[in-house]
Amino acid sequence: MNLVDSSGWIEYFTDGRNADFFAAPIRDVEKLIVPTICIYEVFKRLLTERDEDSALLAVGLMSHGHEIELDRNIAIEAAQISRELKLAMADSIILATARVNNATLWTQDAHFKGMDGVKYVEKKD
Repeated sequence: MNLVDSSGWIEYFTDGRNADFFAAPIRDVEKLIVPTICIYEVFKRLLTERDEDSALLAVGLMSHGHEIELDRNIAIEAAQISRELKLAMADSIILATARVNNATLWTQDAHFKGMDGVKYVEKKD
């Protein structure tokens, strides 16, 4: 299973320099899980930087993966991760979702660099 974090989705949708890094896991929808917090973050960012139509289109494409809602197990795992690794709430929920679902986390967020189960690429500006 694969989980692309919000930064990866945004990079892909905006055709950023790392878009190709995220293309394979995004296109493999059978193995793709999408936390609802990523839907929130991507929608908000595209709504702010582009327009509502672009944001809705992105969410529609994200829905091709398996949507994962925040449940009790993920919430508890996220709280433990946040405390242990000093991660913010959204990052903790995303990492917990990946771990609970035995998924590889694909990201360009430096907070995750070097962690087990993470495929990281440095953000190119």
